[in-house]
Amino acid sequence: MNQKASGSKKKHPLRWLISGVSGGLGRALALAALERGDSVAGTVRESEQAVEFEALAPGRSLAYLCDMGDPLRVEKTVSCTNKALKGLDVVVNNAGYVLAGAVEEVSEEQLRLVMEKNFFRALHFTRTALPYLRARGGGHIVNISSQEGFAGSAALGLYNASKFALEGLSESLYEELRPHNVRVTIVEPGPYQSAWGGNAMVWAEQEMEGYAAGRQALRQLLDHQKVPSVEAAAQAILQVVDSPNPPLRLPLGESALQRVKDKIGALQAELAQWEAFTLESEKVNISRR
Repeated sequence: MNQKASGSKKKHPLRWLISGVSGGLGRALALAALERGDSVAGTVRESEQAVEFEALAPGRSLAYLCDMGDPLRVEKTVSCTNKALKGLDVVVNNAGYVLAGAVEEVSEEQLRLVMEKNFFRALHFTRTALPYLRARGGGHIVNISSQEGFAGSAALGLYNASKFALEGLSESLYEELRPHNVRVTIVEPGPYQSAWGGNAMVWAEQEMEGYAAGRQALRQLLDHQKVPSVEAAAQAILQVVDSPNPPLRLPLGESALQRVKDKIGALQAELAQWEAFTLESEKVNISRR
C-alpha cells in the first residue's frame, strides 16, 4: 500500500525524543521534524552541540548533554523532556556504533562496547520512556536498526549480533505494548551517507590472515554500493510515524529490501528441504536415548 495515500494519524505537532542529534540520521530526522512544526528534544555529547541545536527552533528544539551509558543521566533527560514538552509522542533510539571485523578478530572490549551501545543503551532508553508513553495512552517507539539486523554478514558478526538483539527486543515490545496503544517500528536502512565507512566504522583491533577475504569483500561493497542520503531516510520515517497503520519492520532502500527478500527466500527453501525431517523428529522414541 502506498502509505502516502493511506491517510495520516497526525493531528497535532508531535513531540519527539531522539538519541544522538548531532549528526547523521538523528540530525536529519530532527531537522525534518522541526521543519514541519514538531518539537524535538535530542541528546548530544558536547555543550557546543547543545547550544547550536537549541538555536534551530527556540522553544521547540531542546538539547540535553547525556552520556547514554549513564542510567541516571538518561532518566533525568527523559523526565525533563516529558516535563518541558508536556508529554512524549515519539521516542527514537538512533545512537549507534558500527563495528567491522571477523568475530575472532574483535577484542573483548570491542564486543562488549558494541552490545552496550547498540543494544543495552537502547533498552534502557526505551524502558525509561515507557511509563510516560503508557501514561498518556499511546505513542511510537522507533528503533533504528540496519539491514544487518535482519541478515548476517561476514566481517560484521558482532554488529549483526547487537542489531539482532535490538530487533528481537522490538518484536517483543510490539506485542507487549499493543494493549497500551504504543506502536513499535524497526527501521532497517541499508548503508547511507555518514553511517557507514570513514570515521563512522570501527574495525577490529587485529586483522587475521584467514579472514582477509571477508574484510576485502566488505570494503569493496562499501566502496561501490549506491548510498542514499540520510535526508531521504528521515522523510520516510516521518511518513511511517504519521501512518495510521505503521509497520513493525521497515527496510529502507533497495539494498535493505533485497537483503530481506534474499533471506526470506533462503529460509523458505531451507524449510521446504528439511520439512519432512522436522516433522519426523517429533516421532522419535525418547525411551531409546
